[in-house]
Amino acid sequence: MVEKRIIPRKKVLKAGTIAFGGAAINCTVRNLSGTGAMLEVESPLGIPRQFVLDIAADHFRRECRVAWIQERRLGVVFLAGNDLED
Repeated sequence: MVEKRIIPRKKVLKAGTIAFGGAAINCTVRNLSGTGAMLEVESPLGIPRQFVLDIAADHFRRECRVAWIQERRLGVVFLAGNDLED
């Protein structure tokens, strides 16, 4: 597979939460960079195109947009200037 990203992502294994409209879905963050991440979920059904990714252990909250979905994995890009406070 040819790497198309400008900034390479670092492999990680972190618990995360996809938050939107008062709902929350657990996910696993599989890789991460300053511009985006790959998330793994039980099912992508019902996940909106835009949401907040929360990695509580790292005090990390970013607004995201879904770039791609493949089975149980989602590629997301972080929206610029949207570092969110806890």
